[in-house]
Amino acid sequence: MDARVKVTPMHLQPVPAIECLQDLAFDPARWTAALLQTRQTILPKRLVEPGPDVDQLVSILGAAASAPDHGQLLPWRFVRVPAEQRRRLAEVFAAALLERDGKATAEQVAQAREKAHRAPLLLLAVVDGACGDPGIDLYERILSAGCAIQNMLLMATALGFGSALTSGKALKAQALRSLFELTAAEHALCFVSVGTVQSRKPVRLRPTVADYVSTLCEAAKPAPDA
Repeated sequence: MDARVKVTPMHLQPVPAIECLQDLAFDPARWTAALLQTRQTILPKRLVEPGPDVDQLVSILGAAASAPDHGQLLPWRFVRVPAEQRRRLAEVFAAALLERDGKATAEQVAQAREKAHRAPLLLLAVVDGACGDPGIDLYERILSAGCAIQNMLLMATALGFGSALTSGKALKAQALRSLFELTAAEHALCFVSVGTVQSRKPVRLRPTVADYVSTLCEAAKPAPDA
């Protein structure tokens, strides 16, 4: 992280009382609903300068600290890839492609490299599967990381930026693991991109509640013997 960026440790961050939110002049529930509905994925190639300034970056990263974290393990972290290090990531993307497909064309390799140079702010999300209590399994740690990422995406949206998550087979490449100095227990989860929206597609149709919610019902009683 840039030396100018100062992030208050989690245990020192003040937590606002719920009464403070209720005293706001606007309706917090309606404001939150609007924010949630406004967030959409903007492809990294459509995210341009300017990116978040120092204060905005602290706000975006600080939002992650409010994610649920069973056992307070802090099982996730984020690695920022500044502009001067994008070339190294580009070479990793190219090498990962050639490792998977030795017949990749020069154009395909160039496209793989170009992906490292998209979006002003680029972060790698990393999950640690071994830190802290071993009874808290990897799935719960990944869930916590997902909540942290969503908090960051929402804060970026509130600040007027677009954002996206990207993944791919390169995340499992040894060259990428080496570049980011991941331990044997750490997993590269996804990249997070943030920037100013150059262009956007119409908001996709969201699923309705009925599409993803059901109710647990009493099991049907077996039919009596004839």
